[in-house]
Amino acid sequence: MNDPVTKRHYGTINIECTQGDITNQTDIDVVVNAANAQLMPGGGVAGAIHNKAGTGLAKECMPLAPINTGEAVITNAHGLPNKYIIHCLGPIYGIEKPEEKLLASCYRAALNLAETHGLKSIAYPAISTGIFGYPLREAAEVSLTAIRDFKGYSNLKLVRLVLWSEHDRDLYAMIMDDVFVK
Repeated sequence: MNDPVTKRHYGTINIECTQGDITNQTDIDVVVNAANAQLMPGGGVAGAIHNKAGTGLAKECMPLAPINTGEAVITNAHGLPNKYIIHCLGPIYGIEKPEEKLLASCYRAALNLAETHGLKSIAYPAISTGIFGYPLREAAEVSLTAIRDFKGYSNLKLVRLVLWSEHDRDLYAMIMDDVFVK
């Protein structure tokens, strides 16, 4: 795919799909962390976010934990270039059922928190697709459909999906074409 950013307009929002680093979304109000239940540093996205945000993030997260699968909480961004971080606990594929509903709940819960805080832009990683084993294609379909079907848009104007690899970005862009008909 030649274009590094796939863009769609849907209702009152713009949806983008890009390859990049979730910790370096300087034009976004809130980034989403693919968190663990304890909201502590780990591998993948959670490790990268905590590493860049600094130790203050873990301190702020402690009294908010644990969270349940499909839930989200919001914290300050600390060392990230954003206003806030929303921490979502996605399902472990094949173990926590029903996976689709739990994953969709993560995306809706984050959108609700962003709207409640009057934010205009949000960036997501591919929640649950790392060590939690959610197949990328299925995760893309669930996440993009949840974003499309969210009924509470009022403040948000931009929803961005930030994928780590070019392959992942290309797959999300292809599915985005199906979910958000051109």
